[in-house]
Amino acid sequence: MLFRGVAELNLDTKGRMAIPSRYRERLSERCEGQLVATIDTDERCLLLYPLPEWEAIERKLDALPTFNPQARRVQRLLMGHASDVDMDGNGRLLLPPPLRQYAGLEKRIVLIGQGKKFEIWDEQLWQQKRDEWLAEETVADGELPAELESLSL
Repeated sequence: MLFRGVAELNLDTKGRMAIPSRYRERLSERCEGQLVATIDTDERCLLLYPLPEWEAIERKLDALPTFNPQARRVQRLLMGHASDVDMDGNGRLLLPPPLRQYAGLEKRIVLIGQGKKFEIWDEQLWQQKRDEWLAEETVADGELPAELESLSL
């Protein structure tokens, strides 16, 4: 089950967002509408995982060495902010206030499919970041990571 596409949405006054109908059935089948939201440690956005996908990540995080400062940082941030969010009968999720605050989510948001998860962005920040990424110069020959060299678009 892969999620893709960009959806512009509104948060209601209680901090709820409606999952687009094209994803609802798959989320109901895959995880019975049980999801986990956490922060992204690199960008001011949220990550939204179906529960089984999150549990796999949580096992990997838990296995990291706790004496490694970078590993502890990631564990603290990702697991510490992880919040269970359940899709209600109307396909809505209530995003907890600390997560909304971290990502600067107020009214207009963007839900971006990223394969096995979603990203949730403030609409203005998403547009700004997207424009920055589009304006970046192309990677010079030889600087492309090996994993991307065989990717043909």
